Amino acid sequence: MNSRNWVRLFLSTLLVGGVSTGIVGFAVKWDEYQSLFTTFNVVEILSILFWLVGVGFIFSIISQMGFFAYLTIHRFGLGIFKSVSLWNAIQIVLIGFVVFDLVYFRYRAFAAEGDSVTPYLVLAMYVLVVGLIVAYLKMKQTNREAFVPALFFIVVVTTLEWFPALRINEEGWLYLMLFPLLICNTYQLLILPKLITNPQRKK
Repeated sequence: MNSRNWVRLFLSTLLVGGVSTGIVGFAVKWDEYQSLFTTFNVVEILSILFWLVGVGFIFSIISQMGFFAYLTIHRFGLGIFKSVSLWNAIQIVLIGFVVFDLVYFRYRAFAAEGDSVTPYLVLAMYVLVVGLIVAYLKMKQTNREAFVPALFFIVVVTTLEWFPALRINEEGWLYLMLFPLLICNTYQLLILPKLITNPQRKK
């Protein structure tokens, strides 16, 4: 990939993060912001939108750092294990551990006595299902070997990027950060082949 395409990827992902966070931010806190739209308070709406877009830029940068870190780790893993199947097996184990962690350890850390595990399970399953869908699209776009790495990136790397919100465990921030991260990570994963100079190069 040449420098022009790197810049293109950075700026386009930045835009995706800003726009998606702006939309998600109003959706997540619609009860709080609805009155601004009914009274058509343009100044307040634009100020909130400006803040959300700025936060989205930060989420986008976190997403891009995670993406490039994973590209390095992926190549490093292939170089160490010398086998795609072995490296994929290790990634599958790590995916399982992270999904389990999203349910069990979050429930242990934040649930009050008598709380249901269902909300924690639903959120973890949502991340996993999104990962499976994106991995399938990536496989169709490139080859079968891309499925597990794509699933690993969407599930494991997104969860690591999401950690600040997970640690706070405030519902609004959980969703405000999760959805833009998933959108940015999906965008980068699927747009990458179109930006690589050599079409024969595999992710």
